[in-house]
Amino acid sequence: MGVVSVSSEYATPIAPARMFKALVIDAHNLVPKLSPQAVKSVDVVEGVPGEAGCIKQTNFADGLPFKYLKHKIDAIDTDNLVCKYSLIEGDAMADKIDLVVYNVKFEASSGGGCVIKMTTEGHVKAGQEVDEATIKAGQEQEIGYFKLVETHLLANPDVYA
Repeated sequence: MGVVSVSSEYATPIAPARMFKALVIDAHNLVPKLSPQAVKSVDVVEGVPGEAGCIKQTNFADGLPFKYLKHKIDAIDTDNLVCKYSLIEGDAMADKIDLVVYNVKFEASSGGGCVIKMTTEGHVKAGQEVDEATIKAGQEQEIGYFKLVETHLLANPDVYA
């Protein structure tokens, strides 16, 4: 089994604590409301949202190529706005990937906004090959959610304040 790692950053004018609350603590409620054409629901399968050990299942809208994904929060630090979570199951993983691990940190930037730093590690099954572009494509989908949430928070300055 090999590991393919990709890092990226996303700058936003939204304060780090607001982005963290929206994207980590309450994403299971927020994302289906903001993107009903893509996400039917996010169900808490196990544990407490926003705490280590929580497992959430994202159910995609009918007609999309994937039906569901399960993520588990491996570690969370609400004081330092850091979250490590893993994609542990789902039809998007195909037969090539065992696990995808995300490390996300929300750092303050000048002007009151933040930089979201993300490292994505795809743990590839023995005998399989996955290139960096495949992992990067998954990471780009995550960044798409960052942008969606950013737009919502800019339009609603009191939400997660």
